[in-house]
Order: sequence, then C-alpha cells, then structure tokens
Amino acid sequence: MKAFNYILPLGLLITGSTACNKIIDLKPESNVTVENYYRNYDEVKVALTGVYNGMQKPLETEWMLTELRSDMSKQGSPNSTSVANIELNDLNTYLQNSSHTKVYDYWFYTYKNIRSANYVLRSLGVTYANGQTMMGTGTAQMDDDQKRQLAGEALFIRAYHYYNLVRLFGGIFIITDQQTPSQLKKIARSSVPDCYKLIEADLKAATQFLPAMNYSAQKQEDLGRVTSWAAKSLLAKLYLQLGRKTEALALLDDVIGNSGHALLSSYADVFSINNEVNKEIIFTVRFKAGGLGLGNFMANTFAALNSGSAIVNGNGSGLNYPTANLEAKYIAPATGFADKRKSATIDRYNALTYVKKFLSPVMVKNDAENDFPVIRFSDVLLLKAEALGFTDESVGLINQVRARAGAGTYPGTGNFSAQFYLYPDAGPEAITPDNFIYKLLEERRIELAFENQRLFDLYRTGKFTELMEAYYTSEYDAHYKRFKPAIPLDELKSNLHVRPLLPIPQRELDTNNEIEIGQNDGY
Repeated sequence: MKAFNYILPLGLLITGSTACNKIIDLKPESNVTVENYYRNYDEVKVALTGVYNGMQKPLETEWMLTELRSDMSKQGSPNSTSVANIELNDLNTYLQNSSHTKVYDYWFYTYKNIRSANYVLRSLGVTYANGQTMMGTGTAQMDDDQKRQLAGEALFIRAYHYYNLVRLFGGIFIITDQQTPSQLKKIARSSVPDCYKLIEADLKAATQFLPAMNYSAQKQEDLGRVTSWAAKSLLAKLYLQLGRKTEALALLDDVIGNSGHALLSSYADVFSINNEVNKEIIFTVRFKAGGLGLGNFMANTFAALNSGSAIVNGNGSGLNYPTANLEAKYIAPATGFADKRKSATIDRYNALTYVKKFLSPVMVKNDAENDFPVIRFSDVLLLKAEALGFTDESVGLINQVRARAGAGTYPGTGNFSAQFYLYPDAGPEAITPDNFIYKLLEERRIELAFENQRLFDLYRTGKFTELMEAYYTSEYDAHYKRFKPAIPLDELKSNLHVRPLLPIPQRELDTNNEIEIGQNDGY
C-alpha cells in the first residue's frame, strides 16, 4: 500500500496541459490563480502533491537521454526505418538534432513541472536573487513550520529538475517566478555556473527548511516525501560535480551517520512493490497502479520484444536494451558465477536480454506499481568513496556495497566457486590509486543500473569520452556495424566530441523572436 501517493481530485489539478506559445511560459493556464487558490496549508499541500505527480512524466523519456546515451543500453532494432526507432538510434549514436521529439518532450515536461513548483513557492513567498533562495511572506496562510516544510519539498524538486536539465543541455533558462509573455521572450540562457548557483541555493535552503528526522521516526503517511536527507544527498552530488569535495563529505557523513537509512540485506528487496520506500530509499518518484493514470510505464516499455504475456500483460516493447558490454560485467569469466544483482536487474527471454528491475504484475498496460529510485543509500556510500579517493576508508565503503551483492572484497582472498568477484582481488587488476576511479565507476554502474545515473557519473568524473569510445569499440562489430547505412567507428567516436550535450529544442528557439538564443555546439 502506498503511504504517500499522487492521487488528486481532478478539480484540484490546476497545472494541466499548456496552450502557451512558449515552452517555458509560466502564465497561469486558467482563471484559477496563485492568489485565489493557494490560500492555506491544505490547498498548497494539494498543489504540491501535483508537483510530485509531475515528476513522473519526464521519466518516460529520461532513460532515452541518459542510459541510451551511455554504455548501459542500446537500441535493439538498428535497421528499423520507423521514425521512433530512428530517433532512438540517433540518441544511441549521438546523431540527435534540435527537432528530436523525445528531446523536446523531456524539455517540455520538465519545465512544466518547474512551473508548477514555482506556483507553490510563490504562494509561500520564496524568492531567488543574487545566488540566495529566501523565504518571504507569501499569500498562503499557515504557520512557519508548515511553510518551511512545503517550501523545502518544492525547492528540492525544482533543484532536481534544473540539475538534470543543466547536465543534459548546458546553460538553460532559469525562471523562478511568474513572467508575462513579453518578459519571457527576453529571457536568455543562463551560464552553467549561474545554473549551479540556483541549484545550490535551492538545495541549501531545502536542507535548512526540512527537519532532520531519522527514517525510523517518519510517519507512515509521510514516507515518500522529500526529506532533508534527500536534499543533503543531492547537494553533495552537486558539490562533487563542482570539485568541492570537503563540503560534499560533510553532507555525506551527516546522511550516513544520522539519517537512519541503511542498506537492505537483499538487493532485490530494494525494488519490491511489497517493500516500497524502505530504509535504503532516500528519495523515489512514486507510481500507483490501478487505472488512475499514475502507473509506471517501465514494465511494458522494457520487457522483451514480442514476449506476449510471458513477462508482463500487454506485451513488451524491448526498449532500453542492455548492452553486451554491461551484461558481461555481471559474470566471472573464470567460473561463470554471477553477481547477485544480475538476477534482480536483467534477464533473458528467447535470447533477448531485457531490464527486469522495474517489473511487477500489471493488470493494464503501462500501469505498473513500481516506484523509481532517485537517491539510494548505496549511492551515498559510493559518492563518499568518490569524494575520498583511494583510501582504506573508501575501499571499505565499496566493500559494504559489494558484500551485499555477493561479490568479493578489496583486498582479500577468496574462492571463486564460493563467491563472485566482479574484479580480481589481486594481481594486475587489483584496486589501486591509478585504477580506483574506474573500479568505482564500474561498481556504480552495476549497483545503480538503469536508474539513469551512468551518463551523469561519466560526465562528473571526466571519463565520458574515454569510456564511451571504449564501449563503441567493444560493441562495434556485433551491433553498430549492422546499422544501415553503417556508421564508421571513427564517426561514432567523433560524435561524442561534436555533440556531448543535447540541443535546445528548435521549437523553443523558433518562438523566441525578441533576442537571439545560442544553440549548443554541433547543431
């Protein structure tokens, strides 16, 4: 049963489909305004529930822009001539253009939910200026504790969206309040550093506004809502991105030592629909089955193509197809023993590998119960190891994660027939200062598989082009050479340098006729 879900009376949802000309338009969409609806705690809380709900839609395309553009997954139909498959192939080979419909969809629905978060924040009197997010008076009437709680949750969600946008698109449009149509046409792209200033300010405010409540003390009905631990975890990841490791470590130590979150003993149990929002989950996007329009699409989207009802009702689309490069990492070459995480993450049907991490019984197509994890405790442990670099402590943190997976530890001896070792525990491949970051990235790759983390990890650590070029080389003959027309390996590698970022959608550029908006390189 969902402790906190996104079910809202339809009459209270005022953030419906837009009729505005500009994607980033924040103009109210009906005669229901912030001032005459967001009047008290109950009304603002209902509106905030709509903002949580709005986190679902971008996930429908986020995997395409992250996992499919990394070494995690590939398009299973390289020779298909359908527009949908061609667009997926273009993302998989960094040939996307500014008219790409899935890029537009992600941009649109992310900005749509940012707008919804801004409505809530405006009613609470939250403003942003000169690198500072501040609490003012606002129009909604409630006590200070209630206001801080709601503001902290909305600020986290806004920061989460902007953080994803800036990593995928580079400099973006920063909008934190309501604008008139004429004002919107004069908004330029902010620089990447200025985008990070807003994200940092919002997350710092969220950590201050939200109570530091231990997981065990949270009320059942509040499980699934944003907490200070979620804000601190995401802020720590931002600090790692910015090279501010000391600040990241302080936050990560706080989360590890005081949040009450911990690893579960079973990796598979983390994702079970019978164990949602468990102590390993620091923040998750919630879904609800039952024909409410709030179900998870991933079960049908990721199940093997033409599997009928063997895997999930309504057949599978076979998308987010795991790479052979990834699948091989789960198996010990010397023995064939598999990492325990494999059986919870991927499976095979008629020789087709598919993602099973988010599978659950589905009565209606695209209506699964599974939540989608955004921040887990294992992620935090591995982030701390990254911040520390190669030390005994960081190796110990990796060992915590590997021990739960049934993998061997660094350093040590063991019996391959008894335990699976993702990497040899001794010899030329043992973990060292020189290969530490690669071992850590591989651990994160396996542990957080298909949670849309890998591309961002490669960006953050500066290993994007190196590891992606290695991946294209490893799978070129078996997969990419089959494209018609074939894409030369050198061109695949070149595309990584030419178009590492996604394009600003052309529809956005075309509707702005007041100022010139620069496009990203390569488009």
